[in-house]
Amino acid sequence: MKLTLKDREKIDFSDDFLFYQQPRYVHHLSSSFRERLTNLYSKYLCEHNVILDLMSSWVSHLPNNKKYKKIIGHGMNESELMANNRLDSYWVQNLNKKQNMPIESSSVDIGLIVAGWQYLQYPEKVSLELSRIIKSNSLLIISFTNRAFWSKSPNIWTQSSTDERIEYVKSVLLANGWTVEK
Repeated sequence: MKLTLKDREKIDFSDDFLFYQQPRYVHHLSSSFRERLTNLYSKYLCEHNVILDLMSSWVSHLPNNKKYKKIIGHGMNESELMANNRLDSYWVQNLNKKQNMPIESSSVDIGLIVAGWQYLQYPEKVSLELSRIIKSNSLLIISFTNRAFWSKSPNIWTQSSTDERIEYVKSVLLANGWTVEK
């Protein structure tokens, strides 16, 4: 799928850093979704894994009973990332302005994007960068709900149904060499 300029436009054109400047110590996902997500992570993440929690916040939804080799966080609000006690390291970056990430090639075992894809204006570039960072034949787990800051989501997201969103995410990943399971 090739995105047009209109697909990438958002209602709120202001700098994303301004929007995310204030920390939001709230759960953006329902408790049942968080529980299912943590159970999914229990199934697929191993203690020897280096994990990238992309577009993270003050929580990572990882199982509390597991310690991982390393958890690298990324987000838009430093206070939220500092409050996330699961992260071993983190950095702040607006992926809608710069998609290159300060991580070595093939150094991450598992990538996670929770409730974040819906804000990407250049998902194909982010996906390609993740394919550089995440080891081949490894996992990228993307999860989302119908909740979002709609003014910060691009039109491709806000004007699509749930099924269309899934197809959109799949098409971007497939175009960048990922294998997709649903």
